Amino acid sequence: MSKYTREDIKRLAEEENVKFIRLQFTDILGTIKNVEIPVSQLDKALDNKMMFDGSSIEGFVRIEESDMNLYPDLDTWVVFPWTAEKGKVARLICDIYTPDGEPFAGDPRANLKRILKEMEELGFTDFNLGPEPEFFLFKLDQNGEPTLELNDNGGYFDLAPTDLGENCRRDIVLELEEMGFEIEASHHEVAPGQHEIDFKYADAISACDDIQTFKLVVKTIARKHGLHATFMPKPLFGVNGSGMHMNLSLFKDGKNAFFQEDGELQLSETAYQFIAGTIKNAEAFTAICNPTVNSYKRLVPGYEAPCYVAWSGQNRSPLIRIPASRGMSTRVEVRSVDPAANPYLAMAVLLKAGLDGIKNKMTPPPAVDRNIYAMDKEEREAEGVRDLPATLAAALDVLKKNDTIKDALGEHILEHFIEAKEIEWDMFRTQVHPWEREQYMSMY
Repeated sequence: MSKYTREDIKRLAEEENVKFIRLQFTDILGTIKNVEIPVSQLDKALDNKMMFDGSSIEGFVRIEESDMNLYPDLDTWVVFPWTAEKGKVARLICDIYTPDGEPFAGDPRANLKRILKEMEELGFTDFNLGPEPEFFLFKLDQNGEPTLELNDNGGYFDLAPTDLGENCRRDIVLELEEMGFEIEASHHEVAPGQHEIDFKYADAISACDDIQTFKLVVKTIARKHGLHATFMPKPLFGVNGSGMHMNLSLFKDGKNAFFQEDGELQLSETAYQFIAGTIKNAEAFTAICNPTVNSYKRLVPGYEAPCYVAWSGQNRSPLIRIPASRGMSTRVEVRSVDPAANPYLAMAVLLKAGLDGIKNKMTPPPAVDRNIYAMDKEEREAEGVRDLPATLAAALDVLKKNDTIKDALGEHILEHFIEAKEIEWDMFRTQVHPWEREQYMSMY
């Protein structure tokens, strides 16, 4: 990430002919919000004096305490390359502060910074994330609304002409690279219409910023191709859903704290403790990492998504996998997370879970190197393999009982997240679905 000063921002705005700036932030549910200002207001924004009404944002504040200040992070300055030549649009990602200058407890980005401070108190200097977000491309209808019609019948790593989404995906990569992303790979995923673009790991805050920017770019460029990009975890029955595997690594003074040359699997004691904490808290962080009713349609056997709590150094069926790379690339891959998750909250709970293992010097259960999908319930129980929650309601129940993950969110975010998600579950639970009519209308 580039390091910018106030003077750099003003100079770049003039050089790039920027006419508008989007001051972006993320609400509790992971939705990107923005206040757009003309470039004439840039000084005011850089003075942290731009305000907005927090009571209008999901889960923020009551109407009687609604004023909030936006504090731009200068290092997040980016000019959107697709915007008009006669007046470009740039963005700055902001932290949210109360009028008395305190970080707002309901700001997911500020909350992640709070957990990163806990990490630093334990002697670690960096927490890196390499995300792998997947998405589907559907055709738009004549009114510009998304259909369920896929634009290709490709499969994993397929090449054109089967992969008709290739041109769109290539344009997305080009736009991302112009914005400073370092793209490592892009390819067709397993399901028809499903794609993945992997970008280089970064520190936790920058990586979460990148995920939010990535989603915006993918949706914007897809629409230019007459397509709708969706990060919905399971848009189609009978095919793989979309995940967002999180590759996590802790660093201490520039060295990977998970790597130990002479350790078992070349993993350090810290790595094993981190794995143990992640395993212990897995059911409780599921509501955050898989936050929609639809998320649990993905977490079922048979479609490569993990639905069992276990870890392995090679096996791809458990929740946690240790990829083969070692040295600086040693990492813990958490495979359950889906792209509907708010990345700042997902990182906060995953880091907190791992730190719980380190603080309490936990030992993980033995690795499970068999295909868990091929094991029956008795075999799984004998191996100590637990099931992830099967519904959003079940996940919320576990979350409410876990002090570690509750503390990772803080009282404000926890309360408003649970309230919103219980409403979502109740709306789903009381709705009559087409499947029910197909099954029961004629039978009864």
